[in-house]
Amino acid sequence: MEQQHLFSNRMLRNLLVPVILEQLLNALMGTVDTVMVSNVGSAAISAVSLVDSINVLVIQAFSALAAGGAIICAQYMGQKSYGHANRSARQVLFIITAISVGITVLCMVFQNPLLRLIFGQVEPSVMKASRTYFFYTALSFPFIALYDSGASIFRAQENTKGPMTISIISNVMNIAGNAILIWVFHMGVAGAAIATLVSRIFCAVVVLWQLRKDRQPIVVRDYLKIRPEWKMIKRVLALGIPSGVENSMFQLGKLAIQSTVSTLGTVAIAAQAMTNILEALSGTAAIGVGIGLMTVVGECLGAGRKDEAVYYIKKLCGVAEIVLLAGCLIVFALTKPVTLIGGMEAESARMCFSMTAWITLVKPIVWMFAFIPAYGMRAAGDVKFSMITSCITMWVFRFCLCVFLIRVMGFGPMGVWIGMFTDWTVRGIIFSLRFHSRKWLEHRVV
Repeated sequence: MEQQHLFSNRMLRNLLVPVILEQLLNALMGTVDTVMVSNVGSAAISAVSLVDSINVLVIQAFSALAAGGAIICAQYMGQKSYGHANRSARQVLFIITAISVGITVLCMVFQNPLLRLIFGQVEPSVMKASRTYFFYTALSFPFIALYDSGASIFRAQENTKGPMTISIISNVMNIAGNAILIWVFHMGVAGAAIATLVSRIFCAVVVLWQLRKDRQPIVVRDYLKIRPEWKMIKRVLALGIPSGVENSMFQLGKLAIQSTVSTLGTVAIAAQAMTNILEALSGTAAIGVGIGLMTVVGECLGAGRKDEAVYYIKKLCGVAEIVLLAGCLIVFALTKPVTLIGGMEAESARMCFSMTAWITLVKPIVWMFAFIPAYGMRAAGDVKFSMITSCITMWVFRFCLCVFLIRVMGFGPMGVWIGMFTDWTVRGIIFSLRFHSRKWLEHRVV
């Protein structure tokens, strides 16, 4: 008699749809946020974009650590070992909060030298706005870390609707706060930063409150009584740090590429900036599938069902491919209207449309293999292989090839995307070989 699958199609839908919607909403709201801040003036938008380049690095690190904790919780859930799942959840909250508070203190103490080191000699008005924005966003680090860890704990027990709902309310609060503080009270960059801080505090408070309720397998109370269990913390960090390094290297690579693009002139810079936004948006829903896949694979392996883990990675890769193709086609259809609404110069708009057309053609062929199987393999504990592979392909192809094509061969901003396509292709081949070798199943997480 054939063994019944661990997840029915309905369970998968209930798990994946909220994560996909949350990712899409965050991307859309982030774009709206940027547009609203741009109304304050060029100094404000420059300050926000510069400081966000630091913020994204930090937030990606928190997200990776939280994902490491989610893998442990999901595997314990698969074992039906709810006591261990609760212990691991408490340690995830403890260590991520401790790290985030430490980072906030360092950012406060070394704010001025840090901003000068990264941004160099920018205009005084931009530096002043950067200090203001950085102060409030650094204060929000512990709250975004708490939300990330709490949301990952909910996802590990198949509750993705809760984080989605919190995210929706938070994003609406952020946009409404921006509108009131920027346009009514004329607080400029400070208004945008305070709105972000308040929305992140809201997220943290609500997610911690929801974790206290008895209706779920993982219940966390008495937060002030949590004490470190170093063995469990070591497991969380062993899974989270490699993913954090991978994500941080990705962001550093983007900043490094930006310095090369900045030599091409304002027309190319504008075209590349808009193309980056559109490309990220086209893959957002597929990334949601990958995040959901981590919970599915974690529970399968916790239950000792390795064949099921393989089955679901294959199945959700197919789902991600369909979602990705739809995303690419929708974004391509919106490219010309977006460039018109954004008031881009004719040459910038033409370059943006050309690059987006190439992305629409190439991305559905190679992107899925480069990213989605890796989510499943990380859930099995295969995080170091993913980190090493991603860092090498990113720096060799996405960065070095891009710089060579632009600075030596004179390719213009299209050189960025040729480097990107090469990175995706090579990474996809390596991850496909790793997946079929089954070596990723040899790790032991719990």
